[in-house]
Amino acid sequence: MAARPKTYSRYSDMPEILVLYYSRYGTLEAMAQHIARGIESVDGMQARLRTVPPVAPTHDPRADSIPAHGAPYATLDDLKECAGLALGSPTYFGNMAAELKYFLDTTSPLWLSGQLAGKPAVVFASTASMHGGQETTLLSMMLPLLHHGMLLVGLPYSESALMRTHGGGSPYGASHVAGFNNDRPLDTDETELCRALGRRVADIAKRLQHS
Repeated sequence: MAARPKTYSRYSDMPEILVLYYSRYGTLEAMAQHIARGIESVDGMQARLRTVPPVAPTHDPRADSIPAHGAPYATLDDLKECAGLALGSPTYFGNMAAELKYFLDTTSPLWLSGQLAGKPAVVFASTASMHGGQETTLLSMMLPLLHHGMLLVGLPYSESALMRTHGGGSPYGASHVAGFNNDRPLDTDETELCRALGRRVADIAKRLQHS
């Protein structure tokens, strides 16, 4: 079994924002890293990066419960312990990835106990094309978070990159246009908006905790 990378060790002395994502080609992982940097630019706040395993019609029970590289797989405890959430997915036909939806479908115990109610949350996404369903994917991720009673946080137009971007970015959350071969890197505006989203959710979580 692979060991968890030290990069993602936990810091119990600081409030943590859970950055939970599914990334097939690395784009969402790169966005998550920039969001984490934005979170950790807020004094006293820490990012906890987690991913979800792939799903398939059949499941190999011998598969490792910890991935060989990248962020560890998320558990319900990660959600319970977080001060806020950043949720990210690639777009599949205008919707979130099945892998992320599968994990969210397991969170009924948290819904029954109200563990996520009142926590701030943001969403981020990536598509192959400019009009490939970024906003519908962002909205699809918001729906289960609303059912959990989370406080959804967007990107205000006071973020200047939102007005000038020619790639991803919307008031609903950070986004990226990856290209049909998934080979287009994050541009300057997309990166800036990812970090701004991280700062925003961390700052609001900090304010809520202090109140």
